[in-house]
Amino acid sequence: MTILAVGAAGRFAGNVIPALAQRNARVRGLVRKPEEIARVREHGAAETAVGDLRDRASLDAALKDIEAVFYIAPAFMAEEAEVGKGLVNAAIRAGVRRLVFSSVIHPVLSGLGNHIAKAPVEEAILTSKLEYTFLHPSRFYQNYEAFWPKVIETGVLAEPWSAETRFSLVDYRDIADVAAIALTEDRLLYGTFELCAPGWHNRHDVVTLLGEVLGREIRERRDPGVLGEVGPGQRTMFEHYDHYNLLGNPLTLRAILGHEPRSLKVFFEELAAGAR
Repeated sequence: MTILAVGAAGRFAGNVIPALAQRNARVRGLVRKPEEIARVREHGAAETAVGDLRDRASLDAALKDIEAVFYIAPAFMAEEAEVGKGLVNAAIRAGVRRLVFSSVIHPVLSGLGNHIAKAPVEEAILTSKLEYTFLHPSRFYQNYEAFWPKVIETGVLAEPWSAETRFSLVDYRDIADVAAIALTEDRLLYGTFELCAPGWHNRHDVVTLLGEVLGREIRERRDPGVLGEVGPGQRTMFEHYDHYNLLGNPLTLRAILGHEPRSLKVFFEELAAGAR
């Protein structure tokens, strides 16, 4: 079986390729630029295809002789719902058997474009004849990588929302392991799985962990401009986070993996050691 990993050069789909390679799966990585091919092959892809999700011809070519697809949409992509539905239709045309969609926790949140745009894609999959698995991960540990240099430089974790807001979090490498199971085994077929690590962290909790890992005091600050110029979708998300928690339950992820998910503290220890 050959599996197509969409967005194979990205920070998240890029983790799915080694997870599949560990299972001796043959992976074709879909990338947007030829210069990304070498990195994707280093991660374990046996084949690569260069294409664009909005270009039917290149998408059809990438899906030729593919039996299963892993799909995660680029963050805050314009027309995300239409692009996702186009991928589903392309998979049907190509005779793909299975599609694993890395969606988002609580895709019913209609005020958040990056959540509600996933719902029409899930509906398109549900009304197809594809085998499917929906992954609903919470906010990723990997998002802290964007803040890490400033934390080291200033001793401050600044984020553009309230310090009181609590999140369920998860390491995307654990999501990648679940995706690999869903693509190569049948035990997750036709399931929708909320995927979170244990804990409901606000920024006070996070800076405490950072202080333990770095061996010095880390302070927190709300800074609406910490990420510079952002698009309207991100601004709306930050405003939502200013008022509402984003929470889920770790039971499902623990059960699927058969062990404890990676912890946020261990992730920070890896960052501190330069392992990430």
